[in-house]
Amino acid sequence: MPLTPRTTDPELARTLSRRNMLGVAAGATAAALLGGATTASAAGTAPVPGTASAAGRGRPVLPPGRLGIQLYSLRDKVSTLGFARVFEELRRFGYDEVEYAGYSQGSAGPLTLAQLRRLTRDHGLRAIGSHVGYYSDDPGAYTFAQNLTKVLDDAQALGLKHIGTASGPWRYGATVDGWKRCAEEFNHYGAEARKRGMKFYQHNHAEEFSFATDRPDVRLYDVLLAETDPDLVYLEMDIYWAYAGRFRFGRRPDGTPAPFDPLAYVLEQPDRYPLFHVKDGERDDTARDGYRMVDVGDGDIDYQRFISAVGRTHGGRRDHHWQAEHDNPAESLTFARKAASHLHSLREKDC
Repeated sequence: MPLTPRTTDPELARTLSRRNMLGVAAGATAAALLGGATTASAAGTAPVPGTASAAGRGRPVLPPGRLGIQLYSLRDKVSTLGFARVFEELRRFGYDEVEYAGYSQGSAGPLTLAQLRRLTRDHGLRAIGSHVGYYSDDPGAYTFAQNLTKVLDDAQALGLKHIGTASGPWRYGATVDGWKRCAEEFNHYGAEARKRGMKFYQHNHAEEFSFATDRPDVRLYDVLLAETDPDLVYLEMDIYWAYAGRFRFGRRPDGTPAPFDPLAYVLEQPDRYPLFHVKDGERDDTARDGYRMVDVGDGDIDYQRFISAVGRTHGGRRDHHWQAEHDNPAESLTFARKAASHLHSLREKDC
């Protein structure tokens, strides 16, 4: 599959090409990094997780010091045990970073942002980012749209380098113009974040890969990429939801094929993807999303291939951050331990 703008809209295609900072070389680089594994991945198949690590070959796929976890996965423990107890366990499991999903700890008691920052640091962890809502109908809501200054003040108080949202650009509907309006707002948030030394980012779900209601030949995610400034707006790919999007929206509304590879998006513009969510799924074609979410390492998504390919960008300088996540784990600390163990075990097949 050619790694070129995935739209028949001439204006969007020109914008994507203009903003693809890697230019023509990106396609060749991505193709080389994907190699022969692309066909297997596009078919939804993957080797059994951990098989390469069992053979003991190759270097670790995870960059040193870049394993994190999205604390939404541990919200039950945070709200009852508190951040300190949770951070103690995470460090013991081998985590280096955390991504906040709120700054309170429920019945465990109140704490200030200064205390949260100190707790994170004192447990040997770095806070890499945080999710905040995009907008709300409540004018006083804690969102980017309603309370940008407060959101950025808090992120700065916590020492964050990234501040983002897991909300999709749906504020003005699912049309091309609606997403262009959201892109303008995202560019504004990015500009304000950059003034404070931070990067603004957006985290996807499956629906971002759907098609515009007024232009069924245009994928909405491509509108987001085309209309946001790559120096102001960054992406956190949730890899599970991207694969679910490929399953659900691999055809246009008229039934014509529209395949894509989530990894190809990243390899075309790796600088736009500083953060990733690593969650796993067991392939199930009867499920709406094509997968059923499982603990990292128990599913079919080939993270050995994915993380290795991203790690080979920039001439081997591996400067991305990988956050384990499960939306509703059966036992959250068990999930965290298993995810860390599995991801640390993955090694590249060829050095």
